[in-house]
Amino acid sequence: MIAAEALAAGLDTPMLCELAGMPRNADTRDIRDAFEQALSETGLELPDPGLARRHALRRLAVRLIKGEIAPADLATDGWWETEAETVEERSFVSLIPQCVCCIEYTSGLDERTWAAELRIAALALTSSPPIGPGC
Repeated sequence: MIAAEALAAGLDTPMLCELAGMPRNADTRDIRDAFEQALSETGLELPDPGLARRHALRRLAVRLIKGEIAPADLATDGWWETEAETVEERSFVSLIPQCVCCIEYTSGLDERTWAAELRIAALALTSSPPIGPGC
């Protein structure tokens, strides 16, 4: 989807076209290789993995606020392990459990209170200054 959006925005390279046409179930290594090649063709550098994860954390907070994902969906992909650098990132990450069944155990909060506090932390994160371009 992102590759197609980049094409629509005017970034037109051979590998970006190929990447946009890859099926969702394509091998992740092939997608990664195509992505890196497309970035190279456009003159963009691959971001530092930690910085990319922090950008993704902010986008995750936006999706939570918009209701596109449920609070329990955050207990996937190891988000609780994200190396947060700002107060807002740390506040948000500290509320993300390792698994949904651990919410009360790890946070000491019932599920409803946890979801409310998570939303407040997400709002604070998305309202804070961006950590860099694209965020």
